[in-house]
Amino acid sequence: MSAAVKYTLGRIGLFVVVVAALWPVSMNIFLKLMVALLFSAALSFFLLKRWRDEMAEEMAAAAERRRTEKERLRTALAGEEQDNTDAPAGGAASADQAADQPGTGSDQGRGPAS
Repeated sequence: MSAAVKYTLGRIGLFVVVVAALWPVSMNIFLKLMVALLFSAALSFFLLKRWRDEMAEEMAAAAERRRTEKERLRTALAGEEQDNTDAPAGGAASADQAADQPGTGSDQGRGPAS
């Protein structure tokens, strides 16, 4: 089971336990829920430290995997992009050579020059 799922279920479980403990107390239901939320947050800070640390490690590892994959893709694309920037430079030289030849370039199709 994922550490994030364990931690989330632990937080929900603590909240339910605190609400159940406050149920016999006579106060407004919304006030009970607010008190239960605050107490369960404080309890989870101490009681669920190990699961929270596991979850943080999993999230950091996933972020590192995404970062390395992103860098790998960027370097692969940069390599392809360099190859593409070389091709137009060679293509521009061949276009200049083609413009020097008669019947090619911007005069093509206009008929005799005046």
